[in-house]
Amino acid sequence: MNILLISSNREMSPYPVFPLGLAFLASPLRAAGHHLQLLDLCFSADTGRDIDEALARFAPEAIVISIRNIDNVTWPGSRSYVAGIREVVDRCRDRGTVIVGGSGFSLLPAELFRYLGADYGVIGEGEEVLIQLIQALAAGGPIPPLPGVLSGDSGMFLPPLPVARIGTPNRSLFDVGRYRREGGMANVQTKRGCPFTCSYCTYPLLEGRSVRLRPVGGIIAELRELAERHGIDYVYFVDDIFNYPPGFALELCRAMAGADIGIQWSAFINPAFMTRELLTAMVAAGCDGVEFGTDSGSPAMLQSLGKSFHTGHIRESSRLCRDLGVDFAHYLLFGGPGESAETVAESFSLMDEVDPTAIIAMTGIRIYPGTPLHAQAVAEGMLQADVPLLEPVFYISPSLKESLCDMVREKALSRKNWIVPGLEVNMSDAMLEALRRFSVRGPLWKLIRRRTR
Repeated sequence: MNILLISSNREMSPYPVFPLGLAFLASPLRAAGHHLQLLDLCFSADTGRDIDEALARFAPEAIVISIRNIDNVTWPGSRSYVAGIREVVDRCRDRGTVIVGGSGFSLLPAELFRYLGADYGVIGEGEEVLIQLIQALAAGGPIPPLPGVLSGDSGMFLPPLPVARIGTPNRSLFDVGRYRREGGMANVQTKRGCPFTCSYCTYPLLEGRSVRLRPVGGIIAELRELAERHGIDYVYFVDDIFNYPPGFALELCRAMAGADIGIQWSAFINPAFMTRELLTAMVAAGCDGVEFGTDSGSPAMLQSLGKSFHTGHIRESSRLCRDLGVDFAHYLLFGGPGESAETVAESFSLMDEVDPTAIIAMTGIRIYPGTPLHAQAVAEGMLQADVPLLEPVFYISPSLKESLCDMVREKALSRKNWIVPGLEVNMSDAMLEALRRFSVRGPLWKLIRRRTR
């Protein structure tokens, strides 16, 4: 079957992100004997023209549209993508069977499916069930009920199933070099699943709570191919938490150091599982920056948000980074349940104390159905249980509804290492556009800190 893969993501801020989900799908689709072409709309100057040309040139029987995000998860500067995604679906309708999926779709599948008007929707990991759906379509008979597959108008579906084995992404269809030039790095996933209980987080919903690990040898082979075939010299590990399980992270880092591929990298880290041994191994393997999912510097807010660590972990992991000369950033979320002027001040005070390379702060927390935060917002009367959330809705502590932005902006502007995208503190679209003209490798917050110095 001729299958056109379309990456619908067009967001370039803070940098373009390689469509890794589609690359994971490309491997099993090719192995099943299907003919693939790719249309990546991230760099498209005229999406309508490019879609029409791809459809006319390839005449696909099926069109798989990947939805990475449905908005930029930023308040008050929120941008929704759903109207643009529907335009992509509308262009493809009646030109082949339209199948939508991806992490963005899986967050609100029934609502998005009705809004987009696609023929089928795939919820969760699609590497296995998409093959089954395509085979059923090729056979021409009725489509049997498949786990995580939406069709028709009912909005009903069988629960999705995680893949039995995480494969290796096939990047041969993609312009990896352009993402390297304009995004400064490649992305690699070493595991899926999250056992933690952060109140707002969707990772357990998307990937399950059981951690599934890729073979270390396969990861090393992927890194080597990125370096030798695509000229990649910087990688970001997109795992929700790189350093959990700690033993796997240590094994991977030692294997990377032994392979001597010559790639530098950074990753998202849980402060509770950082040890000197692990960070030393990370540095030896090429790590030059870490991002902590800290969320708050207030003990009360860490508990409110369901975090798995305390302020002592934040202090100790920051100290280890300074001792070993590793750039590090703390990500904060302001405005969650129980946030007050006092807890905001606690966060600023702790960040002043640990003095990271950068602090990236967000005001308000995006609410997604199925999360504890959504249940709390409903219980507090902030929204009705059946309110559709296609357009972004943010939790903001009632006591700070009118003052949160001004409070954070005032405090952040007096500190050189704070970045608040929603309030354009040390970051704006114009600044990012200027930075992309340079040959930047790795996270932009490292360059922003050097600029402020």
